[in-house]
Amino acid sequence: MTAETAIAIPSLLVLLMILVWILVVVTAQLRVVDAARAGARAAARGESAAQAAAVAEQIAPAGAAALISRSGDEVRVEVRVQVRPPGGIPVLPSVMVDAVAYAAAEDAVGGPGRIGAGAPEPFGTDQAPRRDVDAPGWGEDP
Repeated sequence: MTAETAIAIPSLLVLLMILVWILVVVTAQLRVVDAARAGARAAARGESAAQAAAVAEQIAPAGAAALISRSGDEVRVEVRVQVRPPGGIPVLPSVMVDAVAYAAAEDAVGGPGRIGAGAPEPFGTDQAPRRDVDAPGWGEDP
């Protein structure tokens, strides 16, 4: 084995460890974002803060904490977790990842007490009546 190989192999292993660590952190970030969104949807549907936090923490990586708050008609969910290197490798730092998601509370959409009040009609019901192309008078002003 040459001196160059003796230096290249450990350098490649360190590079591989760093790349794996970056992949672990990015994956954790994606899971935290998904968890915050799911928690916000659950809280917006009217589930209790404890239930919405449980939904978020179930999706998030192990050790995550979810904070649910409501301000007026808006629900805010923040999920955060400390991600540690796999195998406890002391050379790589631990990283805090977090995400925040907002949702409109369903009990507030459309006015007090009515979910969906003021929402548009289902597709097709708010359109003008269609006229048959082949009918006499088509294209003339009514």
